[in-house]
Amino acid sequence: MMRRSALALAALLLAACGLHPLYGGGSGGQVAGLMRSVEVAPIAGQQGWLVRTKLVDRLGESGSAAPQYRLEVTLDDNITSYGLRADRAATQERRTLRARYQLVDAASGTVLLDETAGSDASIDVVSSDYATVAAEQTALENLSGIVADQIVARLAVYAARTTHRQ
Repeated sequence: MMRRSALALAALLLAACGLHPLYGGGSGGQVAGLMRSVEVAPIAGQQGWLVRTKLVDRLGESGSAAPQYRLEVTLDDNITSYGLRADRAATQERRTLRARYQLVDAASGTVLLDETAGSDASIDVVSSDYATVAAEQTALENLSGIVADQIVARLAVYAARTTHRQ
């Protein structure tokens, strides 16, 4: 009896705290509706292609109708050397990928969301130039996925907190 009472009390407390599933409603929910109605604008450069491809994969296919929203992304990709040896050769690099993104209402051109996302990765500089370049490329691919995930997560939170036309 005591255990049931404690369980019922815990259920009431959790319901009162305001927690609810972000992707509630599945494919018919508010978040899925916004995600399907977003068109990702082209992004310049190789890193732009990587981020855009990952965003399109995560947002899913938009419907046959014209998209209601446009996602505009500007990237800043930077490689900085550090960890210098006595001969001033770098032993480490840091690759940083930052994105400024805006969710724009396609009909009115109004900016609905203006945010930033970013991440960085450390790269060992080795004696083989090929290995170093390959590590830089791998870091860029990994960072592209991380930044895309951050953008999609923020869009999902925005969709859950606002109402939009579907």
